[in-house]
Parts: sequence; C-alpha cells; structure tokens
Amino acid sequence: MQLAFYIAATIAVLTTLRVVTHSNPVHALLYLIASLLSIAVVFFTLGAPFAAALEVIVYAGAIVVLFVFVVMMLNVDQASIEQEQQWLAPGLWIGPGIAAAILLAVMARLLWSGASVGAVSGTELAPKAIGAAMFGPYLLLVELAAFLLLAALVIAAHVGRDADGR
Repeated sequence: MQLAFYIAATIAVLTTLRVVTHSNPVHALLYLIASLLSIAVVFFTLGAPFAAALEVIVYAGAIVVLFVFVVMMLNVDQASIEQEQQWLAPGLWIGPGIAAAILLAVMARLLWSGASVGAVSGTELAPKAIGAAMFGPYLLLVELAAFLLLAALVIAAHVGRDADGR
C-alpha cells in the first residue's frame, strides 16, 4: 500500500509543478484539479478518509470553480472568447487526464484489495480529531485563510471591471 502513496505523491508533485510553470490559466487549472485529487489519495492512504473527501469536495470542487469564475470574469471581450475556445481543445486534456486515470487506478486497486484506510500509517483520523485540530490551536490561521480568499475575490472583481466601472 505504500506504493499507492508514492504514486499519488509523485503525481501531486509533477502536476503541482505544471500548475506553477504553465502560463495558460486554463491549463494550470486542469493540472490543479489533478494535483488536488492526488493529495486526496495521499490523505486516504495516510488514514484520513474524511480529509480526502473534504479535499475533493471543497478544494477540487468549490475552490477550482471559484478560480474558473475568476478566469471567466477577467476574459469578457470577443478576442478572449476565441482564445478560450482554443484553450479547451481536446489535446490539452491529455496530461491531466492521464494523471487522473492513474489516480483512479490506484484508488480502485486500494478499494478492491480491501486495504485498511490507514494503509501507510496504520491509524485512522476521525472527523472529530480533524475539527478539534483545525478549530483549536489553528483557528486564527483558518480565519486568516478565509479573509485572504475573500480579499482575492474582491481584488479579482475589481481588476475585472471595465474603465466605466461595470
């Protein structure tokens, strides 16, 4: 089961490097989704299925959708619409698609073999322990992260406005 951890960790590192080094925002978002899914597999193999589910639902779902909306808000003229159609060509999905297929195969193998959730660490983290850790000593950091995300959304809305203020 450690092999599943190492495969998911390698995919996480490689796709995160592609997120940082890619100049195209849509491609970077596709690699970000693959990176977040691989982190969820890492959480699962370390014995935190609840954290893995939160990673998929909150980050790979909600946060990436927020990023997509920001990209769409910043590109509103006709030239950018044509550029977005070029960005979404089927060939661009190959890298993130392969990474997601490998992660799917790893998770299917883990679930099919009946491995325990904490395959690497041997223990399982309960949701209560995760909540106590997040909202106990790290409460201030969680709130600061929320304010940072709110500030980024306000800045993106301000940058996306026209010169007329619309």
